Amino acid sequence: MKKARLSHLDSAGAARMVDVGGKKPSRRIARAGGEIRMSPKAFALLREGAAKKGDVLAVARVAAICAVKRAAEWIPLCHPLQLEHAQAEFFADEKECILRCEVTVRLSAKTGAEMEALAGVCAALLTVYDMLKSADKTMRIGEIQLLQKSGGKSGAFCAN
Repeated sequence: MKKARLSHLDSAGAARMVDVGGKKPSRRIARAGGEIRMSPKAFALLREGAAKKGDVLAVARVAAICAVKRAAEWIPLCHPLQLEHAQAEFFADEKECILRCEVTVRLSAKTGAEMEALAGVCAALLTVYDMLKSADKTMRIGEIQLLQKSGGKSGAFCAN
């Protein structure tokens, strides 16, 4: 059985940035998601727009977009990309006190979109935590994953 080669390692096993110079640009779309679970008290502050630090979702949305644009600075082997679109959406589960975030990124490039969308989700959820931590330090961030992608050599992907 042939051993799989990891694209971010050279023949000696050292980390490297993948050479995408010979690839053709393609239309790429990625959507990632995650969630933050919180106490009913923190959730009420979020829902009512009563957090001491201001409009939690507005700031989290901006944080997601900023992170999408700076993913290559966060992730060492990630290529800087010329993005065309980034969007963050939030979905509240009142019964479970869960806020879900989804970030969608679109571009035409030789690589990318997944890491940018994932970085956006992380930044949005960390921002929610920061803005509500005075009400609940036990919040839990999780379930961060790639939900969907299209374009590139590997083609389409959709999580269950």
